[in-house]
Parts: sequence; C-alpha cells; structure tokens
Amino acid sequence: MCGRYAMGIRLAFVRHQLQQQGQRVDEVADDDDVRETYNFAPGNYGAVYRADTPDYGGIAPQDEAADIEQAEHHDGQSETQDAVKQQTHYKIQAMKWGLIPFWTKRSPNYGSMLKTINCRDDSLAEDKGMWTSMKRKKRCVVICQGFYEWLKKDPSGKEKIPHYIRRKDGNLMCFAGLWDCVKYEGSDEKLYTYTIITTSSNPYLRFLHDRMPVILDPGSPAMATWLDPTRVAWSKELQSILKPYEGELECYPVSKEVGKVGNNSPDFIVPINSKENKKNIANFFASASKAKPAQKTLDTDTSKTTKLEPEVDTVPHGSSVKRKHASPESTKEEAHDKSSKAAKVENLQPSSQQSIHRSPTKTGTGNKRMRSSTSNGSTKTDPKRTSHGTQRITNFFK
Repeated sequence: MCGRYAMGIRLAFVRHQLQQQGQRVDEVADDDDVRETYNFAPGNYGAVYRADTPDYGGIAPQDEAADIEQAEHHDGQSETQDAVKQQTHYKIQAMKWGLIPFWTKRSPNYGSMLKTINCRDDSLAEDKGMWTSMKRKKRCVVICQGFYEWLKKDPSGKEKIPHYIRRKDGNLMCFAGLWDCVKYEGSDEKLYTYTIITTSSNPYLRFLHDRMPVILDPGSPAMATWLDPTRVAWSKELQSILKPYEGELECYPVSKEVGKVGNNSPDFIVPINSKENKKNIANFFASASKAKPAQKTLDTDTSKTTKLEPEVDTVPHGSSVKRKHASPESTKEEAHDKSSKAAKVENLQPSSQQSIHRSPTKTGTGNKRMRSSTSNGSTKTDPKRTSHGTQRITNFFK
C-alpha cells in the first residue's frame, strides 16, 4: 500500500529531470495547480505524467478495433503505430489522488475515495472489474520524490514508526498508475483523478510492508510501453511490467510528525538519526559540548579581572610605607588604642570633605621621635604641636 509520499519540488524541476532521462515533456501544469509538500496525502492534487490523449484515453475510437486486433495477433508494431507514437505529445498534468470512475454521478465522500488511492496489480490480471477501461487506455505515471510506510512495532499496531523510501541514486520516483476523467450530474466541470498501482514488496522492503508501489525507470522500455497510447488492449506484456522493483532503494526511519496530514517539513525526508536532522537529540548534545571550551575561557578571564579589583580600589596609598618604618616600641600602644580602630577604618577611605590627620609624635628616651603603628590620626589635634606633629609623610623622606 502507498498512502503518503513526498512531493516538495517544483514542476519545472520535474520537467528538467524527466527530459534529462530521455522522457518527452511538451506541456506542464502550473506550479500552483499541484500541491508542493513533503507530506502528500490522498485528496491533494499531484503531478501525473501521461500521453496527451482525449479524455476517453488511447487513440481515436475509429482506429480502436483495428489496434486491438493487431495487439492480439502481432508481436511487433506497425508503421502506423510508429507514426502515431512519434506524433504523440506527453504532458505533466495536475490530478486529484483517489480515482473516481467516469460513470460516477455524485462526488463521493472521503472514505469512499480512500478505497481507490491504490490498485492491486493482481486485480488487473482478469479482464473485469472497475479498472477494465482504465487499464486499456488510461495508463499514467505518478511523479514524486519518495514514499512513506509505517512499521508496526507490536502486534496491536498501536506503535508505528514512519519510514521514508527513495531511490538510492536520488532520482525521481515514477509510479505506475491509472487515471480517469469524470463530470458529475448537473456540472460541466471536468475532474481528473488517479490511482497508484501496487505489487508485492521486494526483499529489501519486506520487513516493512507486504506491498509496495510499482516503480518504473524513466527512459526504460517498460515505461515507454506503459505510456504507449496505441496499446489499447491489455496484454501479458503490460501485466509483466507490474512487478517488485529490482533497482536499489534506500529506507530509513523519519520523524513521527509526518503522521499528521497537516504537518509539512523538509525534515520529514531526512533520517531521524542524521546529523542534518535538527531535531536529533544527539546533535543537541554534540553542539553543547562544542560550546563548552569557549564558556570556560570566558569564565577564567572574568575571575582574573575580579581578583585585580581589590588591589587597585581598596588599598590606600602610603599605608605600607608607614608600617615599614614603624618602631617596635610603638606596639605597646595597641592595648590602649583599641577604641581608635573605628577611626582607622574611616580613614582608609576618607571623604572629600574630611582631612586626614597624622598621629602625633611621642618623645621617648633620648631625642628619637616615635610614630604610632596602629593609628593614622586622631580626632583631636593639639594646636601647640601643629607645626611639627602634623607634618606630611612626604617630609619624612626629604
């Protein structure tokens, strides 16, 4: 079964790709007519490649009987058929996914339409059923990038993991399909619809699902035969084209968000464990580890700056010089000057309006002057000693 595929490309690119692979493209629908999405669901308008024939398909009705007889009794093709094939034009047309037969009188509901999004290859083997007229004269190819399938993790089917399947060479996928044109009662509007033919899965995809779309290679004889409008009778040759794909495919799990029809993102066709996938949790931690060295460097530089600040802003100038030249005898005053510590702290960061007073000299034995090592000044100054006791520290070094 094929119930979802990716078509996130422009029709101009589709045309170029088909022409590069030997397919003739004479007409292309407008880009706005086809839904461009990585989550293409039934009911949307997709890109269908087919021979430019009348709405009833195949060749002209007057030649139909002769061509049916020729297809049944001759292996080769006549000169008339060759001439018709050379004159046949091919186009990319916008059609709605979910085939509605031409005899339908009213628009079917969504549930009924879902029943015709796929057509089993074995249902075409017998010359009966709803597909009879379409398989003879209305064969087409459905263009996409790849398709999705869900892997059931348990028998109940509650947990499903979406997988994306594409060609390993990266080329477009071309599904064998059927198309039809219908006009409902009371309406003159034509509605073109299509279905995708499925077959048994090849060995590579058998783990995922028992069915897969019939994939044709552009430029191959099989694709040319399938799209030949002169073949208006179903034959064993046409039936033999409907088989599992023998080329190389690539299959990998993708984001579960593709399960909701309204979602659309180019990440849906990127492997869930790929480095290109932005939502891969492994990529998140890898990015975080790469950012750690830069953060470390920044933290180290900040700590160094913080350590330097106290040395510049909090240590007053000249205090180390005073303690270096203090007399050992002045340490006796520490017990009597505890009350002056508060004044000392205030003097370390003096305000602009307060002047700093130096400690008065003390006369000891002999003519040697002593300076206090525990006090930088006093709240009171003896006016009699201002000429000698309050000299600036710079005078000491003269």
